[in-house]
Amino acid sequence: MIFSLKGTVQELTPAYAVINVQGVGYYVGISVMTSQMLTLHQETFLFIQQIIREDAHLLFGFNSRSEKEMFNLLISVNGVGAVSALILLSTLTLEEIASAILSKNSALIQKAKGIGAKTAERIIVDLKDKVQKFNNSDENISTLTDNKIKEESLSALEVLGIPKRMSEKIADRILKQNPAISVEELVKQILKNI
Repeated sequence: MIFSLKGTVQELTPAYAVINVQGVGYYVGISVMTSQMLTLHQETFLFIQQIIREDAHLLFGFNSRSEKEMFNLLISVNGVGAVSALILLSTLTLEEIASAILSKNSALIQKAKGIGAKTAERIIVDLKDKVQKFNNSDENISTLTDNKIKEESLSALEVLGIPKRMSEKIADRILKQNPAISVEELVKQILKNI
């Protein structure tokens, strides 16, 4: 089984890429999400899912392990083929798919071309206990907290006469390193770095 490919992007479209690995070109089906992460004639690394059928050996490539996991979950649902799974991954983000499944929002899943009401319902029933880890609601909460701390800090600095755009990049860098920082500490750190 091919687990991953590392090579040069020889051809690139929103639906497939040809990855040249030491002179051998591998035709790999991809989602739009993965396609946007690739650059023609540049080195890349893709996680691969190989599907062997009677009439074909197919390769599907993913920029992240999470996307590959979601793809495998989707194709495990009766009636969802590899192409439908890629279309769904191209239409919605991993978080949106997980959130739609967890909130039983079949209308959102049906936005993907070729997925009807019955298939959407089947996806929800089959995967509702398996997609929890893709639903980054905790991450969203921490991002909201980061934004609130950042906004308060930048407002405080503006009062001190420091332009927002000057301190914003520094704030982002500090918050990335220390997401649990307080407003006061962030203001001090920004002032040190200006």
